[in-house]
Amino acid sequence: MKRAHKIGFILFPRISTMSFALCTVFEMANWKLGYPAYELTLVSERGGPVRTSLGNEIQTVSFKRRTFDTIIVAGEHVPEPGSATSGLVSYLRSVAQCGTRIASFCTGAFVLAQAGLLDGRRATTHWILAKQLQRLYPKIRVDMDRIFTVDGPIWSSAGLSAGIDLALALVEENLGREMAHETAKLMVVYHRRAGGQSQHSTLLGLDATSDRVQTALAYAKGNLGKRLAVDDLAAAAFLSPRQFSRVFREETGQTPAKAIERLRVESARLMMEAGRFSAEEIARMNGFGNRDRMRRSFLRAFGQPPQVARRTANLLIPQIVSRTIRRQATREN
Repeated sequence: MKRAHKIGFILFPRISTMSFALCTVFEMANWKLGYPAYELTLVSERGGPVRTSLGNEIQTVSFKRRTFDTIIVAGEHVPEPGSATSGLVSYLRSVAQCGTRIASFCTGAFVLAQAGLLDGRRATTHWILAKQLQRLYPKIRVDMDRIFTVDGPIWSSAGLSAGIDLALALVEENLGREMAHETAKLMVVYHRRAGGQSQHSTLLGLDATSDRVQTALAYAKGNLGKRLAVDDLAAAAFLSPRQFSRVFREETGQTPAKAIERLRVESARLMMEAGRFSAEEIARMNGFGNRDRMRRSFLRAFGQPPQVARRTANLLIPQIVSRTIRRQATREN
């Protein structure tokens, strides 16, 4: 049996209980494989109980004199002074010098930043704290709208569900795309989002409250390549066009046409980041008609053309692919 990949999950007082969702990803990968591909240990500086954001305690062992293949630093809801003690900072610096893969969840990026591990690198955190991270640590290139980033051996994720995407990406690097996909299915995760994806969802931002408007939006989301006039959306919502336009604006604060453009731009951006289709194909599949119309929509939505999304993704993908190839070659040898 192959040696298990050892993960040290670093906890400290007030850590968010959502941090433990990352652990489930590795647990499910083990379950799917039928053997312990991952050995995960909950660690802290001194060991013993660590109090979470809910006030309960989690038992840990000390990370001193322990080595791991991957270190993951948990996050707390609001970064507090003292979370990164001198002992934790020293430990992180020492394992970084050994080339250990190190990741942070949400505000765990502040811990990595305090240790100096993010200087000169790209990193992210929860969008509500991204500007604070940039202000406190100006040497970091903070990607304020990314769900996770990879820069060399240092990984960082945004908050809450983005940590699951980060953990699935770690599984993909270790065990391949198919195993990451199967793990996501076990967790009833719709799909693993690419790291370059925005932290913000258009459907969530529209915040429709009635079933009829939500049904119309779901219909639009599944038919972006088709004609989506008000008549089509109204029919999906079982309302007259006039009623639908009024209700839609009341619930979302914008016209149906504007909302459809936002949905198309979001879908096109994800496809652009994936890099599997040409700009012409993406424009056609998302109902823009041609790349010029898509470009104008991108400029209105993001202030930048579609090619920027593809270039951003291209910074991330080669690093993951090259490391995956190296790890596979190592296992085969």
